[in-house]
Amino acid sequence: MRPRNHSFDPRTKVNWRVFALIWPYLLEYKRRIAIALLFLVAAKIANVVGPFILKHIIDALDAATAEPLNIVIAPIGLVFAYGLARFGNVFFGELRDTVFGRVTERAMRRVGLRVFRHLHQMDLDFHLNRRTGGLARDIERGTTGISFLMRFFVFNIAPTFIEIAMVVGILFYNYGLAFAGITLFSVVIYVFYSIKATEWRTQYVREANLADSSSNTRAVDSLLNFETVKYFTNEEFEASRYDDELAKWEQARRKNRLSLFTLNGGQAFIIAASMTSMMTLAAYRVADNSMTIGDFVLINAFMMQLFLPLNFLGFVYREIKGSMANIEEMFELLAKTPKVLDTEDAKTLAISNGEIHFDNVYFHYRDDRPILKGVSFSVEPGQKVAVVGASGAGKSTLMKLLFRFYDVSAGAIRIDGQDINHVSQDSLRKAIGVVPQDTVLFNDSIFENIRYGNPTANDAQVNEAIRLAHLDAFISELPEGGDTLVGERGLKLSGGEKQRVAIARTILKRPPILVFDEATSSLDSKSEQAILMAIQEVSKGHTSLVIAHRLSTVVDADKIVVLSHGEIAEQGTHLELLAKQGLYADLWHVQQKEKTISPNIQQRLTDHSIS
Repeated sequence: MRPRNHSFDPRTKVNWRVFALIWPYLLEYKRRIAIALLFLVAAKIANVVGPFILKHIIDALDAATAEPLNIVIAPIGLVFAYGLARFGNVFFGELRDTVFGRVTERAMRRVGLRVFRHLHQMDLDFHLNRRTGGLARDIERGTTGISFLMRFFVFNIAPTFIEIAMVVGILFYNYGLAFAGITLFSVVIYVFYSIKATEWRTQYVREANLADSSSNTRAVDSLLNFETVKYFTNEEFEASRYDDELAKWEQARRKNRLSLFTLNGGQAFIIAASMTSMMTLAAYRVADNSMTIGDFVLINAFMMQLFLPLNFLGFVYREIKGSMANIEEMFELLAKTPKVLDTEDAKTLAISNGEIHFDNVYFHYRDDRPILKGVSFSVEPGQKVAVVGASGAGKSTLMKLLFRFYDVSAGAIRIDGQDINHVSQDSLRKAIGVVPQDTVLFNDSIFENIRYGNPTANDAQVNEAIRLAHLDAFISELPEGGDTLVGERGLKLSGGEKQRVAIARTILKRPPILVFDEATSSLDSKSEQAILMAIQEVSKGHTSLVIAHRLSTVVDADKIVVLSHGEIAEQGTHLELLAKQGLYADLWHVQQKEKTISPNIQQRLTDHSIS
């Protein structure tokens, strides 16, 4: 998957289509949205009423009256009314956010779950090319973007412009064109400057976001490959590469900070100039007795109320625009179509005998590099068939095709006469149990990792699977037994122990078809023998396909298929193939020689024992 921009191009216009994407998720709570909008209107009314009450308080205090009782009683009542209006503004605003918060959170949950499910439905090729850290950030930014967009746009920006329209109308009606004109002109200039300055500085925000994603991806990739880093003592090399990414982030953040200074400085100048103009005009009107001191305070209060939320306009505009871009990126993930799809009339795979038939199968990852070329062979019900050959011959590809990680380029794979391309992937994969070459475990207990083969299995069934996989002796030696945590990706267990966990997990799944993909290739002789015993016991009565590199592990197979450069070179039993003196016999003799100690080493051992 290509590297993704985790922000937006400053030249890109706001894409209102994003609202159409998330609107269906919001409609689940229509009543809550209506109630939240009522609270929004109530909060804005309370906010506009406040300055009028403040005006009357000032005018009452300034009134030249000889009745002290009126001077005290009237302002106190207005003060309480003003306090009630201010409280109402905050209270209704909090109620609005509380009521609408459920809508936003549910939308985030629904979208997040949909993306998660979709990613698990994507084909193997997508996941082999993805960047775990960057992809996680895509999802995180997308779901967070929904929250930000709803919170700031629906209940901050839109209401602010509604309030601006109300205030301009009030000023025009009560005080004339001059006050309304200055207010409207100031707001327009402020908004225009904020948007232009924000778009200019977005390039620096993009650089910071890209550097942030790159450093995060670098860190995740390095930590996932912790063992490899340790093997080659490359801790400092990894730290240096991570620091290079952080240096780019630091430089981008510095530019971002300086551009923010320019934005905030310009906004402050516009606010100061407009406030000074309004106050000068208001003071002149008070001086000629065409306005009261209360009117002066009212105008000042209105201006402060307008510019306080607008002060964050640059930040909010950039974040809303960025949120829309991030939401769109997340929905782009949803728009990606898996290369392996069920047909519209896909049926559930019906297993009667468990016969597997590869019928003239061709496959390539790239058009210019064929992997399998017309492979045909059968695995009869209950048989154990092994596929052997040199590295790169296409052995593991057969397993991936059988499991439908990829679709065949030509030909067909059938199970009990049913083309696997015409059955549902879910039913196909439920019928096949796989013990992979590299067993990756979850960072959970041994017991729960085995139960993963059948999450509904009870403890007795899990313990039976442990016994059949010959894991019981090993588990009994552990201080915490089956509750022992295996660590990230199972790093606390040896290769043989992980393989036996994988076998136990497959036993618990109880599939009619078993596939062993070089399950012993990386084990020592003792572990290999233990795993082979477990495999033999598990395979009884099952159709088994064994992908093997070590020929000694498959001598008991009912049939051995020898692959060479994507084609079947020969097939038969172990003895039949040895008698042919062909490729299999050559591979067998080479591997037998590898087990024999060379004469030089034998002589050195003899000399050492004599001395």
